[in-house]
Amino acid sequence: MDLLTQAPRGTEDVLPQEAARWQVLENVMRSEAELHGFGEVRTPVFEHTELFQRSVGDTTDVVQKEMYTFQDKGGRSITLRPEGTAGAARAMLEHGVYNEGLPVKFYYLTSCYRYEKAQKGRLREFHQFGVEMYGSADPLADAEVILLGKSIFERFGLKGVRLTINSIGCPTCRAKYLEELRAYFGAHREELCETCLDRLERNPMRILDCKSPECGRIAAGAPRMLDYLCSDCQAHFESVKAALSAVGVEYTVDPSIVRGLDYYTRTVFEFLAEIDGKELAVCAGGRYDGLVEELGGQSMPALGFGLGMERLLLLLQQQGVELPEQEPCELFIASLGEPARLEAFRLCSELWRCGVKAGCDVNARGLKAQMKYAGKTGAKYSIVLGDDELACGKAEMKNMKTGEKRKISIRENFIDDFITFSTADEDSLPIPFSE
Repeated sequence: MDLLTQAPRGTEDVLPQEAARWQVLENVMRSEAELHGFGEVRTPVFEHTELFQRSVGDTTDVVQKEMYTFQDKGGRSITLRPEGTAGAARAMLEHGVYNEGLPVKFYYLTSCYRYEKAQKGRLREFHQFGVEMYGSADPLADAEVILLGKSIFERFGLKGVRLTINSIGCPTCRAKYLEELRAYFGAHREELCETCLDRLERNPMRILDCKSPECGRIAAGAPRMLDYLCSDCQAHFESVKAALSAVGVEYTVDPSIVRGLDYYTRTVFEFLAEIDGKELAVCAGGRYDGLVEELGGQSMPALGFGLGMERLLLLLQQQGVELPEQEPCELFIASLGEPARLEAFRLCSELWRCGVKAGCDVNARGLKAQMKYAGKTGAKYSIVLGDDELACGKAEMKNMKTGEKRKISIRENFIDDFITFSTADEDSLPIPFSE
């Protein structure tokens, strides 16, 4: 059979069995965020392009090379969101959520889109869990956001995830640093890639984030922002480190972290883990105290992080962390004849109303085909209804694993009998995910 088309390159379908694993991740993330007082925000999949040009920065790879941008039918420039922070900040401002009290705390589970080389764990459509906090400049806010990220890895029992932190200062102390960077990289002008030559005057800090091996070699000897922090930024960074130490969060200071988006200020951090032999950032974030004002709001400190869902799933798989799969059918009711088929459907409707996963024949198949299908669904129990069962009001419920059979009412005591008999088989009960 020739398919009309296939999924676009850099995208993946998530089928039911895999989706069950995603749901476990999402539920853990929701619960951790809500423990810290974060509420869910859902923003549009596309925004006006200028939102990302102003927030992410027009010198970044994201804006220059990776955004999915197009003209809509009204001639407006529209972009599929490449990250979650800008849209969340826009929503917070547009709806005046800051009037309800500060800090404002958002979290989101969202899809993002970047046109880049598709590879394992790095897709063109990818998914993020993110948190955003607006209205607190306190170092404890930095520590809380970092601690929230750490708690997610702990919930899954992941090993070898390490935290690295840095401070990239504020606009005041960064001005002198940028002068030193321009002078340093200017001396290597002939060796820089074409993209970094453009960054040299517009934003030389972006050169530190270049993926070119030659630019990376040059950047390794560049001046460090930590040596240029003003007294306020230095005090803030020391307080962040003290707060992390107070709650037992281990970290390493890494002066090379600058993050790839222009809106970052002061604290930046990454949670790193080895995936397929490479150390990759699974979760990253920091402060962006100028972002809200850049988008037209009042001056308001902000911070947050984004956690890559695909990379987290790869890490879980690599470390052998098993997540619950889709729960199988509890009871499949097979039938012989049209009256029995209708009765099977009625009994299933009772089970569904009681929250029991059940199934019956909707293809008018023979008994053998029905039972084969029941096996494919992983049904724990089965019942076969025919004229005799309808006449006496009882049927045999079979444990599909052990073959044991028990009589069960198909009349008014049906639900009670099913619960009594099924809960008696302890081995058949699902094992809950340990939280």
